[in-house]
Amino acid sequence: MIKRTLVFSNPTYLSHSNKQLLVTYPDKEKDSKTVPIEDIGVLLMENQQITISHGCISALLENNVAIISCDSSHMPKGLILPLDGGLTQSERFRYQIEASAPLKKQLWQQTIQQKIYNQGRVLEELGYDVTNMFRWSRSVKSGDPDNYEGRAAAYYWQTIFSEFTSFNRGRGGEPPNNLLNYGYAILRAAVARALVSSGLLPTLGIFHRNKYNAYCLADDIMEPFRPYVDRIVYDLVKEFGVGALGELNKDLKVRLLQLPQLDVKFDDMTSPLLVGVSRTTASLARCYEGVSRKINYPEL
Repeated sequence: MIKRTLVFSNPTYLSHSNKQLLVTYPDKEKDSKTVPIEDIGVLLMENQQITISHGCISALLENNVAIISCDSSHMPKGLILPLDGGLTQSERFRYQIEASAPLKKQLWQQTIQQKIYNQGRVLEELGYDVTNMFRWSRSVKSGDPDNYEGRAAAYYWQTIFSEFTSFNRGRGGEPPNNLLNYGYAILRAAVARALVSSGLLPTLGIFHRNKYNAYCLADDIMEPFRPYVDRIVYDLVKEFGVGALGELNKDLKVRLLQLPQLDVKFDDMTSPLLVGVSRTTASLARCYEGVSRKINYPEL
């Protein structure tokens, strides 16, 4: 079953009853609504006047729902995830903590190979020459010591929006950076949720290391998924023009929030992204356990 992404942009009271999320409104002009909690994958709270009960948070976490809180500018700011990822969680933590440096370098090699390949596929769909991207993808060595990720990124960001604007990628940069930031935040939450459901610690990365970052592993594993966000943002830029993207309005958010339901393709199946990231994180857990040496990433 495809899990739902719920977004609350108005003052709302959120509680639960009989395994249902109960949504009520303070103005009393709207009727209360209920949603089965088991159907929810991601819950995003945008408005600063949303009240949620502790019991509701607990019920959502018991069903592995990623709860995202936004700041006053409506940008995702915080993430709440369950601590309990399964009966074998402590064993999987141990495997993850004890993972060798060579294994981590090999996993990062696979991650960057697939990221560059998927970036190349985006540019190829848009009609650009991607001979270099596919060559760089094949050339990545264990740990990416030659920084092919950086080379690919320079060409990729220089190219993808070139027909519309001179673009520089940066979190605080000009549009469409704001759309990319929003989409990546949703993707990060989906990946972190999948890591926890696979019994892994999102904090311990294979490449990213930052004592202030609680989601280093999520930042690692989301890399090959980023081009799915980029493709959505490209379509929005083409449809509305860069000049209309300064404000991240409701219509733009609705399009970006379709990301968890977007189809992603693996070798033997196609599934919604929210399901696909769980397949990827489960394969990562097997790598830590020594059962496999390959992360199962989707191919764009």
